[in-house]
Parts: sequence; structure tokens; C-alpha cells
Amino acid sequence: MSPEPSQNGDEKPQKQLHELLTHTLVDIYVGEENSHYPLHEKLLCHHSPFFARIFYNKSSSSSRTKEFGLPEVSDEVFALFVGWLYSCALRFPEEERDIGPLLDLYFLASKLQITGLETDIVDSVRAYYHNNSKYPGLRRVQYVYANTEEDNVMREMMVGSVARFLALADSIPQHWANALKKNGQLSVDIIRSIQEWHLEERQVPDAREASVDRGRGGFKGPVGFSAVEGSSEMEDVKEESGEEDGEHVNGNGNGAA
Repeated sequence: MSPEPSQNGDEKPQKQLHELLTHTLVDIYVGEENSHYPLHEKLLCHHSPFFARIFYNKSSSSSRTKEFGLPEVSDEVFALFVGWLYSCALRFPEEERDIGPLLDLYFLASKLQITGLETDIVDSVRAYYHNNSKYPGLRRVQYVYANTEEDNVMREMMVGSVARFLALADSIPQHWANALKKNGQLSVDIIRSIQEWHLEERQVPDAREASVDRGRGGFKGPVGFSAVEGSSEMEDVKEESGEEDGEHVNGNGNGAA
């Protein structure tokens, strides 16, 4: 894990775990049921500038009570955070359903300003899709867009993967076609991602040349510029972590919804 930045933007020196396990604890209350998590204050504040401002600010009530609540965070996600906090390691996702909690952990890490955890999560999600020859599904991408701003590393990784999936596919899956028509920012980001490939001119077909057929021919027969795969309508934006949601790659290396 890379060193955490300090509040002024400089990297903090790495510290051993035993140096951060002091006697002072803080009480974090999570979820609607106020589940109680007693954590080592120095360890928590070392990794999180967010908590450092709360517990090291003498004018803050939390600094006096050593308590803070995160009612919007689930126990599952906060347990993942606590596991990372004391080990600086994440369990690698084994199934698609494991991605949902990791994304929620990523959003929490962004809130708590823990860049090391954000990086670890992006690396884990990226490796899962690569090692399993899959691409992020539409619902995953929509969920990330709904919970992040522009210039976000997870968003860039997701949209970069989708750009490759769509570029290699023989046609655009219907649910992606619907989404791209409705979400102009996603469409623009896909184009930007392709531009970052820095392709040489000779690698890109020139539609101005009479010999270029725009991909209408091929082993599947005439396709047509606007052809899309038949599919169901676009799914809701709401995340359902237990549901299969990934674009698979077929044996030809092309995307298949």
C-alpha cells in the first residue's frame, strides 16, 4: 500500500502498526442500529484526514466525547474497512456479488479521504474483471457514476474498460445503446478514454476513403452502422450487489452481453 498523504498534501512516513496502537480509543457508531466499533484513535487518524480533523480539533464535540456516527454506512462495509485498517489488505473478490460491497467501501474511503484504501480497491476490482475475462456491467458503471465526481480513478477505470468492451464488440448491446443515448457524460467519457489510447492514424479506418465499408461486412454478414443487439431495456441505476452484473468476453475476444 502506498503512503497516505498528509493534510497539506505531502506523503506521510510509513509507520508500523504497533506504533499506532495506543491506549486511546474512539467509538464509531455505524448504521441505523448504531453498531459500536471501538477503534484506536491514532491508527484511525493516521490513515484518515477526515477523522483527524474531527478527533484532533479541540473545538469539536467529537474531540471531547471521542464518538462519531456514520448512520449511512452498513455494517458489512464498515467491517471491511476495519479489516483493512488493521491489516492494510483486502480480500480479493471471488464472485461478481463481491464487487458491490467493495464499491461501497470505495465511496466510504473517498469520504474518509483514505487514498491508500481507494487505490487498493481499484486494483482489486480491476484485477477481478481482468482475471475473469469480464468487463464491468452497465449497472456497476451507473452506480459508480451516481456516487462519484469527474476525475475519479474508479470511474476512469470503469469507463476505460467499457470503452474497450464496446470497441471490440461486433455490435452495441441494446442496454448500452439506451444508456449512452440518455447519459451524454458517459458517452463523452468513452470517447475521451479511446483518445487516451493514442492510436496511430494508420490503425484507424478512414471513412472518407472509398474502400472503407465502416464495418458493414464481416463473417456475420451486413451489420449496418446503427445496429444494436436485441436485449431488454436499460436496468435501474440502483445497485443490487447480489445480482450477476458483468459483461463477458466470448472466445473470439469480443464482448457478449
